[in-house]
Amino acid sequence: MTDTYDFGLVGLGVMGRNFILNVADNDFTAFGNDLDTEKVNALIQEGGDTSKVNATTEVKTFVQALTTPRKIMLLVPAGKVVDIVIESLLPHLDQGDIIIDGGNSFFTDTDRREAYLKEKGINFFGAGVSGGAKGARKGPSIMPGGSREAYQHVKPIFEAVSAKYKGEPCVAYLGPKSAGNYVKMVHNGIEYGLMQLTSEIYDLLKKAGGLSNAELHQTYSEWNQGRLQSFLVEITSEIFEQKDDLGDGDLVDMILDKAKQKGTGKWTSQNAMDLGIPIPTIDVAVSMREISALKDERVKADALYNRPTPKGVDKNDFTSKAEQALYFAFIITYAQGMHQLADASKEYGYELELGEIAKIWRAGCIIRAALLADITDAYREDKDLQNLLLSPSFVKKVQETVDAARELVAYGAANGIPLPGLSNALTYFDAYTSSRLPLNLIQAQRDYFGSHTYERVDREGIFHTEWEE
Repeated sequence: MTDTYDFGLVGLGVMGRNFILNVADNDFTAFGNDLDTEKVNALIQEGGDTSKVNATTEVKTFVQALTTPRKIMLLVPAGKVVDIVIESLLPHLDQGDIIIDGGNSFFTDTDRREAYLKEKGINFFGAGVSGGAKGARKGPSIMPGGSREAYQHVKPIFEAVSAKYKGEPCVAYLGPKSAGNYVKMVHNGIEYGLMQLTSEIYDLLKKAGGLSNAELHQTYSEWNQGRLQSFLVEITSEIFEQKDDLGDGDLVDMILDKAKQKGTGKWTSQNAMDLGIPIPTIDVAVSMREISALKDERVKADALYNRPTPKGVDKNDFTSKAEQALYFAFIITYAQGMHQLADASKEYGYELELGEIAKIWRAGCIIRAALLADITDAYREDKDLQNLLLSPSFVKKVQETVDAARELVAYGAANGIPLPGLSNALTYFDAYTSSRLPLNLIQAQRDYFGSHTYERVDREGIFHTEWEE
């Protein structure tokens, strides 16, 4: 079995199996590899025709079955496992072969691996894959970065298997080095923010508006037909319909309020701090998952303090304002993520085109939304746009919805309903659109206790004052 298959994939878990079957469905032959015999057999059985899709547990057999230059994608857990798989492949590869990391690897690991493999004549690039298991099977959004020349060999396959938005493939070469993994990292950070916001609005509607799960389903379903149309709003509406198969009632009410994370949101926040880019809505979404993990402590604290009883509201009016506030906060979250991408592109030499990124997010990925079409247009009109809030096309959208966000944040504060995502989105907006902030006092304090100097509003230069105690 030599020089038979167009594409190779290591890691036949749910994502890997679905992705390789997607490749086979699009008229490319594919060969899989996994150490788990059951996973290998499961793929062979589901694939049906071994001339189109096949698999083995043997690394040498796997590599020799691929046409050259070999195109091998890894869908394995990020971290040391990626390095172990690479080392297992190396003895069997030829110069010019291509390894693609399709997992959520930290971008500096991708840079390290690319440099290491380049010395051995092997092309390596990271390709973020978003859409979950269903997306991998039916069409994900793919974010590749690395060698432009090497990508040309993979381009026809990726364009065939990716999601399509009005016929356009949701994949594009994004830039050199770890550009693909970096964009996927920020994508996941935005995802954290949108999920947090969606849950906060649910909390408001349930506690203040008194909406039943059936009404919540109807509300989110209606929102998904309008400007909030998105994958996350769509699945949220469906969640409220799911019955509990282990008992009576709705499943959502039986799920423990502890949200887990795999690290990509945290990486986004940490790197934004390194770059000096504010992304408070994303930051607090990470923090809220950490607070949620303190379930036992939260239960104890709840018993110690008197919490306000939410005041009654007009259900219809409140629901209308919730839609406006969520739309406003979605815009702010995307703006923060795109701002981080713009700055990282300069810092790391990625040469990112933000309009192209928004374009390939329009379908297939977890953060796909109707709003991304407008974001794509904004960056097409001005590819050097510093922040989405500076786009004339977004000024009206924000102005029409920010007052609802203010009203809900005020209601939450007065009635003891935590809205950290929404309130941070609003604070970010108010700070970013303020021509003067009180940070002059902070600079005075820094100069007072540490002689850190300051600048003035009336003249150029750096100044220091001998403050009188």
